[in-house]
Parts: sequence; structure tokens; C-alpha cells
Amino acid sequence: MSAPLPLDQQLCFSLYATSMAINRAYKPQLDALGITYPQYLVLHALWEEDARTIGQIAERLALESSTVTPLVKRMEAAGLMTRTRNPADERQVQVRLSERGWALREECGCLGETLVGRSGMTLSEVEALNRQVQQLRDALATSGR
Repeated sequence: MSAPLPLDQQLCFSLYATSMAINRAYKPQLDALGITYPQYLVLHALWEEDARTIGQIAERLALESSTVTPLVKRMEAAGLMTRTRNPADERQVQVRLSERGWALREECGCLGETLVGRSGMTLSEVEALNRQVQQLRDALATSGR
């Protein structure tokens, strides 16, 4: 049996460490807005399509509903969104952005610019890398089924 590769030669570690570095790069801006990175992701899912259910948000973010629910509750308490039961199906909780939640969309617009600026890469290089990572994610997701 051969020895495992050093961490720096393992793609999984490189992706993990890069994700952590991106979170650190975004943190000052998100702190100034009063939100965490997971909350930013929930907001982004609702900016794409408002009035999603907890389950739809969880699916969009590749998370469990039990992870999304406490995030949404805290965000509702902060005035960023509202939760209501679906009258047609009481098991479903629909989430809608408040005016403040929509306003954060404009304030968060600079996060992508931060990433490109700090990476030393061009926008087209970052976009190409993103497409490659998405292809890997999709291939791994479908091969496990």
C-alpha cells in the first residue's frame, strides 16, 4: 500500500483551503453588512427567486433543510425576510425577502469584485476556473447516484 499524497497535492484539500480563503476574503464586507457567509448564500438564493420554500432553498444550496431553518429564523429576526406557512400545504414554509433583504443585494454586489481583485486572476480566468469546478461537482454528484 502506497503512502497518501501530501495534502497540497490532493484536490479535495486544495478546494477546501480555497473555500476557507474565499470566506476570509468576504468576511470583512459581510461583517459590515451584519450577515454571515451562509446567510449571504440564503439571500442569494432568494435574490434569484423570491418566495422559495425552506426545502427549495436547501436544495439550491445543497444543504439539509435542518441546516437552513435556523439560518432563516435568525435572518427573519434581523428583519431580512419573512416566513409563512403555505396555505395549500401547511408543511411548507415559504420565505420572502423584506425590503431590507432586497436592499442588501446592492450592498453585496462588490463581493465578486473582491474575489477577482484579491486572486490576481482576470475575470475570465476566474469564470473558467468556476466552470471547471462546477463540471467536477456535477460529475461527482451524478456518479454517486
